[in-house]
Amino acid sequence: MFRFVQSFFVKSAVEPADYPASAYPEFAFAGRSNVGKSTLINLLTGHHGLAKTSNHPGKTRLLNFFLTRYKVDDTDIQGFIQLTDLPGYGFAEVSLNEQEKWRKMISKYFEQRTQLRSIVVLVDIRHPADRKDIQMLEMLRLRGVDHCIVATKADKIPKTKIHKTVHALAKELGLKDEPVFAVSALLNTGFQPLLDWIYSKLA
Repeated sequence: MFRFVQSFFVKSAVEPADYPASAYPEFAFAGRSNVGKSTLINLLTGHHGLAKTSNHPGKTRLLNFFLTRYKVDDTDIQGFIQLTDLPGYGFAEVSLNEQEKWRKMISKYFEQRTQLRSIVVLVDIRHPADRKDIQMLEMLRLRGVDHCIVATKADKIPKTKIHKTVHALAKELGLKDEPVFAVSALLNTGFQPLLDWIYSKLA
């Protein structure tokens, strides 16, 4: 079983010149404000204070970098990867000027972070596809950035409806071969398939 065993906050940055030097593959987490990116990072790493969470949307305004050590149980396989918590998008109270700063910051990150391996895009399973999520996915496809979708708050709908809901959401988002993982932070479910997907990208 692939899992994270030790994680550290490295630094926050805006400009590429301030990104931490790293030789490790990197996975970034993107999504609308307050969709649960920081919570997901904390649950995946088992370090509940690693990424700062808030009930107030728009809390994360910087790129936050984390280094994590992983291992595969019952084997000698271990190593390091880097995780990046991206600022949330779509927060209505953020000014147009701030939104443009976000767009430029994210564009630079996608263009210049050469060790970026994949993006994990979070969406809320309870709601129809959002226009900004669709735009994010279109940007990733245009740039050829590998990615998957995580549908959060899966505990908010009946288990019998999760598969149907995920299928409908995938269609609305215009997904092709991108995998979708339904997770619940409340029930702590659905995370191992996502971890296994991350591991598959390390080969």
